[in-house]
Amino acid sequence: MTTSTPARPAPSPAPSSAVSAPGSAAQRTVGVILNGASGRMGYRQHLVRSILAIRDAGGLLLADGTRAQVRPVLVGRDRAKLAEIAARHDVADVSTDLDEVLSDDAFGVYGDFLVTSQRASALKRAIAAGRAVYTEKPTAESYAEALEIAELAARAGVKNGVVHDKLFLPGLLKLKRLVDSGFFGEVLSVRGEFGYWVFEGDWQPAQRPSWNYRAEDGGGIVVDMFPHWNYVLEHLFGPVEALYARAVTHVPSRVDETGQRYAATADDAAYGTFELAGGVVAQINSSWTTRVHRDELVEFHVDGTLGSAVAGLFHCRVQPRVATPKPVWNPDLPDTIAHREAWAPVPDNTVDDNGFKVQWEGFLRHVLDEPGHETYAYDLASGARGVRLAELGLRSSREGRRLVVADEDEALRSVR
Repeated sequence: MTTSTPARPAPSPAPSSAVSAPGSAAQRTVGVILNGASGRMGYRQHLVRSILAIRDAGGLLLADGTRAQVRPVLVGRDRAKLAEIAARHDVADVSTDLDEVLSDDAFGVYGDFLVTSQRASALKRAIAAGRAVYTEKPTAESYAEALEIAELAARAGVKNGVVHDKLFLPGLLKLKRLVDSGFFGEVLSVRGEFGYWVFEGDWQPAQRPSWNYRAEDGGGIVVDMFPHWNYVLEHLFGPVEALYARAVTHVPSRVDETGQRYAATADDAAYGTFELAGGVVAQINSSWTTRVHRDELVEFHVDGTLGSAVAGLFHCRVQPRVATPKPVWNPDLPDTIAHREAWAPVPDNTVDDNGFKVQWEGFLRHVLDEPGHETYAYDLASGARGVRLAELGLRSSREGRRLVVADEDEALRSVR
């Protein structure tokens, strides 16, 4: 950091030292370590749009009417880059030494936005230091290690959370409202389409980092997106009980940030069928090699006995049973029904803040033991289930067969 601090003689079991006691006259301050703050997601979503937005709003308004302010420390490998970001945003603390920051009781929450291959080691160090941990996904490169990290946090008694950002976006909030209201009746199926064309990097620069397309660096669309699909399906429709997936590398060669051509060893598209508890069938296509012909880069089409809905990240449209047209298949005549016009928008009855910021606020309330936030659903165990789905998806693709999730869990338990 900008100033050195002595190492602690022993790790504390929880980040309570980073905040003053509830009801104290002094404003509580939560020290937040942002590891990977100079990366794309770490900088844009977690630093600027979340932690700094909370800070600049005067802190987090608590149930008792007081506020808890956040104090970030930026951690990474490039001190000059961190210092430039810190100066730009009036942040006092930067460091290239994670262990030094973890030893400082002023910072009780550890946030991880590193590349996947570096995440598990850093999370274990933060847990050993007694820090509450909040991390991007996937939480590890294997389900066994992700489960180990969740168990380490549970044994250490440290509070933990994993980013589940899609659940906090307007379109899926509307979809959740429809599910909770009983709009669908019995949900029958879910179809998801995600993706866009990522340029190869030769005649146009790629809009994603090259490591995303190298399996040896933790890349691949399955490990990137299946953890998202796991929590979306789990929290909206039910846990995944079985799956079949096909992962493909459609574009075998790309050009990196330095102009060098490289072999794309990771999958850039995946086609998955997921069987959910209760009989719902979900089909989700994920692709960085598709051109978009839909309203948003991701859309979920949900069919139920009483109605259907199509939701993206921002919009949601519905067609109830009583307003469903009656098409008749006749390949000899043009269809006279304007199908897209037969859907009604779900209104924006609420003003929704940035989804990353909203989840950060929820996790900080959990850290501060705010009433109603004593437990936290989006934890490392949930993150581990996302890694499990990605791992099973890749295995299903390799073996060309349907896999039952419970069977794989039992196999892991027999090894542990």
